[in-house]
Amino acid sequence: MKSINVLSTKKLSSEQLRLFDNSQISIDAYGAISIEKLPFIATNQVENAIVTSQNSAQIIIDAGIQVNNVFCVGKKTSKLILKNSINVVKTASNAADLANFIVKKHKNDSFVFFCGNIRRDELPNILTKNEIDFTEKLIYKTSSNFQKINKNFDGILFFSPSGVQSYIQENSLTNSVVFCIGKTTASEVRKHTSNIVVAQQSTVENTITTAIDYFKS
Repeated sequence: MKSINVLSTKKLSSEQLRLFDNSQISIDAYGAISIEKLPFIATNQVENAIVTSQNSAQIIIDAGIQVNNVFCVGKKTSKLILKNSINVVKTASNAADLANFIVKKHKNDSFVFFCGNIRRDELPNILTKNEIDFTEKLIYKTSSNFQKINKNFDGILFFSPSGVQSYIQENSLTNSVVFCIGKTTASEVRKHTSNIVVAQQSTVENTITTAIDYFKS
């Protein structure tokens, strides 16, 4: 089997890199985006928080905000919140599913949506359309790291729509198989190619193993 070249658009931990051991896959990685915490006035207590990323979860925890109930997206986000003894009411696989759950089960409740500067529109649009009471609190900024990659890759790993947008500014997806962490990221990739494989679980590790299994076959 020839060596396979794969690019990760997110810097990977040593444990994540070890998943490639014995796979005959050569892995390159860079950070397509960077995250900057924004100054904000910490709310003393929040009854119901909406958290759609691990970035938001970590900032809330670090700021010591008291949250009674969290409605979140992603198993890793949920795990981080639970690890810090905060109650998780619902964990959804994507923001639209979470919004629809809130509309169905918590229509009369009020929420604080902790988010970044380029959060997607699906969740707030659904909540607004259904007259759910919520406020947005901007707590971090996502910046693109535009970088020309002078190398051809058999596979490219994407972990967010913003990572796709950053990469595509200087590069193309011409002949690469694109592996996406979830459907929302895949919908952004689909604007540029149909050669997409979506991980069954929305984690970095599962996206990696999906790529490894694909190139094994």
